[in-house]
Amino acid sequence: MTPSSSVIPPDPNRRVALLGVPIEIGAGLRGTLMGPAALRTAGIGRVLEQLRFTVADHGDMTRPALDRGTDPAPANANYYDEVRGWVGAISARAYELAKSGAVPLFMGGDHSLSMGSVNGVARYWQAQGRPLFVLWFDAHADYNTPATTLSANMHGMSAAFLCGEPGLDHLLGDEPRVSIPPDRLDLFGIRSIDPLEKELVRARAIPVVDMRAIDEFGVAVLIRRVIDRVRAANGVLHLSFDVDVLDPAVAPGVGTTVPGGATYREAHLVMELLHDSGLVRSLDVVELNPFLDERGRTARVAVELIGSLFGMQVTDRATPSNAVLPEG
Repeated sequence: MTPSSSVIPPDPNRRVALLGVPIEIGAGLRGTLMGPAALRTAGIGRVLEQLRFTVADHGDMTRPALDRGTDPAPANANYYDEVRGWVGAISARAYELAKSGAVPLFMGGDHSLSMGSVNGVARYWQAQGRPLFVLWFDAHADYNTPATTLSANMHGMSAAFLCGEPGLDHLLGDEPRVSIPPDRLDLFGIRSIDPLEKELVRARAIPVVDMRAIDEFGVAVLIRRVIDRVRAANGVLHLSFDVDVLDPAVAPGVGTTVPGGATYREAHLVMELLHDSGLVRSLDVVELNPFLDERGRTARVAVELIGSLFGMQVTDRATPSNAVLPEG
């Protein structure tokens, strides 16, 4: 038997669509446009293929044409016209990738890309009659609006936009806007939130798991609560994974480091339990900044965590699901 003949081929029914989204203008620091290349170099496609997924890499989106529209740009929204061009284009691609039946994996890029990726995916699942929930696995709530922001950076407004908050009403251009109710957004791993942003999150009764809760109760109990809510509603789950949720000692290659983040094992356990649930149908990996990284360390950690999300195990265990995307 030759070495190549012993390799188990990919399963054509288990498909992942990779799409690079090299946007960096939503953040305060440049460098996240190199994130998709770093994830590819760290072996994201190879890891998924080893897990028997059929992987289609759709390359990187090109920079969209500037969309000034007819409405004036809101105050306190940096690079609004440029971000609008990106968000509308991302939403259209996200909808098409979700419709293809593959698991769309959006490789960022800063977190403003989620305004488009989640909107497009939500549009698809709305047509299927399934509620979309979003797990915001992030050090930051990103629930600012132009009225509450301290920085005017639009990556800090992405979760609020997805829940239909006002202030960026024309951001999608001609793309349909499909907002999710605030109670279908879970902020998980949070340890940095602005004062007015905190008031808005409280007013909307958004579920929040901060690092104090993780320290007190552990990630397993808390992520199972999220999973149980999604399953009870016959919903599907989009994971928006900002690598700055990890402690800077684990993942230094981000622009907005906050001490006291999730450990390597805590993050893996979240991913493993999400895999076991079989509910994750799409995901973003955002805010990886290779310019700030240490020899690709953060990119490698991110790829390892994605491997756990898609079923990589140290030992074989019986789980409720053998794939991130079960049929039905």
